[in-house]
Amino acid sequence: MGIHGQAGTPQPVGVNVEGLRTLIVDDSSVMRKIVARALQQGGVSIGEILEAGNGVEALDILRRQRVDLVLSDINMPVMDGLEFVRQLQSVDSAKGIPVVMITTEGSESHVMQAISCGARGYIRKPFTPDQMKQHVLPLLQKG
Repeated sequence: MGIHGQAGTPQPVGVNVEGLRTLIVDDSSVMRKIVARALQQGGVSIGEILEAGNGVEALDILRRQRVDLVLSDINMPVMDGLEFVRQLQSVDSAKGIPVVMITTEGSESHVMQAISCGARGYIRKPFTPDQMKQHVLPLLQKG
């Protein structure tokens, strides 16, 4: 369950997961900032944001650090998001981490491919802070 603001408290309804780490994987540094801001504006206060520019960098981070949530683009150079999710399954320390794909790819086949590779959610660009909250909060509340 989320933590709801009490009457008279000017905080957004959401969940505060200050001890959690979120890894944002996107080849655009601007898009990584937009994703982080959308989480915050959606009322999801993530403790620490880690960033990677592609799947190879993301796997390297996941082998070295504990991460609680991954938000990943699909279309990236070096290693795309689908291959990243496939390879994530072989990283023991990363098993069970929820992955949400964030992409402009809107076809049903891309959605099914992302889910079959292990993604737990899918958000299409452009997205709103509310959409981010709707997809991310249920994954964090199960933890």
